[in-house]
Amino acid sequence: MLIVSTKHVDLAAENIPTQQLLNVAGERVPDAELDHYVAKLTESDLADFLRDMVVLRRMDTEATALQRQGQLGLWAPLLGQEAAQIGSVRAARDTDFIFPSYREHGVAWARGVKAEDLLSVWRGAQASGWDPHEVNIACQQIVIGSQALHAAGYGMGIKFDGGNEAAIAYFGDGATSQGDVNEAMVFAASYQAPVLFFCQNNQWAISEPVTLQSRTQIADRAHGFGLKTWRVDGNDVLAVYAATQAALSHCRNGMGPTFIEAVTYRMGSHTTADDPTRYRKAAELEQWKAKDPIDRLIKYLHVIGADVQSYEQRAQNAADELAAQLRAAITAMPDPQVDQLFDNVYAEAHEPSRRARDEYMNYLAGFEGDGR
Repeated sequence: MLIVSTKHVDLAAENIPTQQLLNVAGERVPDAELDHYVAKLTESDLADFLRDMVVLRRMDTEATALQRQGQLGLWAPLLGQEAAQIGSVRAARDTDFIFPSYREHGVAWARGVKAEDLLSVWRGAQASGWDPHEVNIACQQIVIGSQALHAAGYGMGIKFDGGNEAAIAYFGDGATSQGDVNEAMVFAASYQAPVLFFCQNNQWAISEPVTLQSRTQIADRAHGFGLKTWRVDGNDVLAVYAATQAALSHCRNGMGPTFIEAVTYRMGSHTTADDPTRYRKAAELEQWKAKDPIDRLIKYLHVIGADVQSYEQRAQNAADELAAQLRAAITAMPDPQVDQLFDNVYAEAHEPSRRARDEYMNYLAGFEGDGR
């Protein structure tokens, strides 16, 4: 008879410290390792971080509203994770190739993907909204964790070609329980490939808390594969930026793959098809609201004596402009033709696909109005 113990084992002694440069009060916290990477950031850079996060939050809010109004089929909100996404992507080089999951809207937008192209996939108007090679970011991956394997393979290619770029894979805490992510770390470590595995630990894998799937910190899992790891406050844009710089530097110097666990919180639902009130308590949400990444940066700007009002107004203007352009583009976006479903499935002519198209179109033609 198999007996499974549910008793929690305290592994705190093995835990990796959670690094932070800004506390919840917006006060600067020194860190011997990370301070170096933010030393050259100017007040203007901080204002740009603020603008990016405010615009991203507005895009997320607008997308959620568009889904509720029937303009999108689904949306995966990122509310609360703005610092984790903006801080990390702004630390990468344009030549680094990024492999995102379905929630890295901010990473794609910051890379130059237009908001309307990003949302077109969630509307069902396109199979993919952009050319990955134009912005060095792959299209969003719905299958949990598979992008980690893509990043590992790309990183191995960089290593074999002698390049100095890096591959970056984004995923959530839930994906670390998937075989693909673990296998990707094995390959990356075995070949010492320049890959950064960036985990946004937002505390919930749909309705399952992170404490259920991992009895210790997520970063400990990567450490076990031999990866250099960091665990940072994911709501601290400076800490995320600095840790990403450190991790990518490690990769570029031929020291092997790295892993960052950015501890953040998913303030909204898993997707717009989810109701988080069914599985998490309101008190928990309130606790994390006090750690809001945008509020924290604003507080820090006040601490350093910046003209916060002008920076906030600039950010708000940029957010309003994007929201208006996004809504106009989405509501005017035409629906695709049915036969386009079969386009680009294969790179070359494919007889089974042609037959499938013909059969499906003949099927639709049997309905009134031709079904198109």
